[in-house]
Amino acid sequence: MSKPLTTLALLAGFTAAVLVRVAVGGRAVAGSATAGLVFAGCLVVLTVAARVGTGPSLSWRAVALGIGGAAVLCLPSVVGHAVHPGVRPGGSYLHWALVVTVVAVAEEAFLRGALYSAVQGWRGDTAALVVSAVAFAALHLPLYGWGSVPLDLAVGLVLGVLREQTGGWAAPAVCHVGADLAAWWLR
Repeated sequence: MSKPLTTLALLAGFTAAVLVRVAVGGRAVAGSATAGLVFAGCLVVLTVAARVGTGPSLSWRAVALGIGGAAVLCLPSVVGHAVHPGVRPGGSYLHWALVVTVVAVAEEAFLRGALYSAVQGWRGDTAALVVSAVAFAALHLPLYGWGSVPLDLAVGLVLGVLREQTGGWAAPAVCHVGADLAAWWLR
């Protein structure tokens, strides 16, 4: 498959995965563990099927950059969580943390792995950074509404820069998981 067609197929599959998540989660999509896990499963299938992308490139540098990125991403939650109140699902932190970790890692494998690499191979680094950030913001739109788009776009850019700096999706995954796990306590 050509690079443009691969990119378009990944974006179409991603859109379908978001729609499936919304259909499974209904009105409670933001707090639905089932919807999140179904979405993660869809992203894993897309990532594997795409046969493009880098591995996670797990190294001490990637972990350190990911943890530093998570600390930076937590700043807006600390300062302005009243503007974007989160949804803290019922149940235990451990259950929620496991689900959030699976979903965040699947998102990063797809967005900063397969999709980023497909766009990068077709249009270059800047396009890959922008497309993956816009897709990240778009996937959160049905969960948190239009008010979350600027923050989610900024977070997507930070995650993309981590991908650029490390050459793989491990640092964005560590950052994403770290920020999500910390967010439970910041809501």
